[in-house]
Amino acid sequence: MSIEPIPASLFPDAATLRENGVSVGGVELRELAQTYGTPLFVYDEATLRARCRETADAFDDGVAFASKSFLCGAMVRLAHDEGLCVDVATGGELDIVLRSGVPADRVIMHGNNKSNEEIARAIKEGVHRVVVDNFDEIERLGELVNAGTPVNALVRVTPGVEAHTHEYVRTGQEDTKFGFSVASGDARRAISMLRELTGVTLHGVHAHIGSQIFEVEGFCQSMSILSDFTRDDDFDELCVGGGLGVAYVSGEKAPSITEWAHATRAAARKSGLRAEVRILAEPGRAIVAQAGITLYRVGVIKRVAQRTYMAVDGGMSDNPRPVLYGSGYEAFDVDRPLAARAQSVRLVGKHCESGDVLIDEAYLPADTGVGDLVATPVTGAYGYSMASNYNRVPRPAVVFVRDGNAREVLRRETLEDLARLEV
Repeated sequence: MSIEPIPASLFPDAATLRENGVSVGGVELRELAQTYGTPLFVYDEATLRARCRETADAFDDGVAFASKSFLCGAMVRLAHDEGLCVDVATGGELDIVLRSGVPADRVIMHGNNKSNEEIARAIKEGVHRVVVDNFDEIERLGELVNAGTPVNALVRVTPGVEAHTHEYVRTGQEDTKFGFSVASGDARRAISMLRELTGVTLHGVHAHIGSQIFEVEGFCQSMSILSDFTRDDDFDELCVGGGLGVAYVSGEKAPSITEWAHATRAAARKSGLRAEVRILAEPGRAIVAQAGITLYRVGVIKRVAQRTYMAVDGGMSDNPRPVLYGSGYEAFDVDRPLAARAQSVRLVGKHCESGDVLIDEAYLPADTGVGDLVATPVTGAYGYSMASNYNRVPRPAVVFVRDGNAREVLRRETLEDLARLEV
């Protein structure tokens, strides 16, 4: 069986495929591998900027980039330059965003278990919003906030919407560690408690129903619930969170950011939401996923009775999503991107785990073998962010490409880096 080449829709906007190579942002992938080694994360800056601008245009001011999807200084500076706020969920994320030069008043602080230290720093720095998640946090705010140290806040609520996605990334249902339930009355009680705290200005509510969602109906339902729930609160913003899905494999199709925003706004109008209320969101994957490609070098081919294993020099340490969620990806041969893919292989990594599988059934040209460069597209989200040093494997470098130029934004880790924490 021979499979057609990967569709162009799975590549970054500035990718060019030829019979004997692939360039992204005007730079040859094989040259990047030679210069920076493999595994290597390659991001098309044009795609990143285009998705950020689309997001800023589609929603109101205060819309944020969900930095957990791909966090480094270069990325958050780019998002800020294109008009987005940046959301963070831990003190570590807050720290690197501030170190990168993003103003605190363009940062939104999330987290379901914020420590006193994390809340105190967010208040001291003057973040744009603190998203309050639970009653313990309200108690901590009461101890830290006063008229002299004010904070602008949102309340995270669970609207009871069951998103059609993997159970590990559903967050809008009642049984979740995140937020206050609308149905149980906890959300209303939290709003009342926060309004009694001197120094807290409550701007509205935030909800998140899950991740990798292909249908806009869930977001529309969530917006309708939020609108009805806050009808008498005189809030000035509502946030539907993130979670918009992207196509990872041939045949998948996801709504654009603009289509998502239009559907959400239509649901707000239908529910009677006041026109002056800002409608916000927090996309991450939808901004960065398609912009990224991961390059690998084939090291071993092993043929057994059941299948052929092709092992590359990365694996679950740079892309744990297949192991965690059963996520699907495509693969291509960097030197033969337009060739028919007649070879079926299980693309695996170098880790000491049977489950270290990047693609259960990948299709590559018949002559792809040891020493060749293979790549997985649509790996811009949650690869580097969730990367580990399992088996003491250093994390890959990250390169941005644009207009024929490449710049390293995160260097490759070294064995010396890994040994530095030893005491």
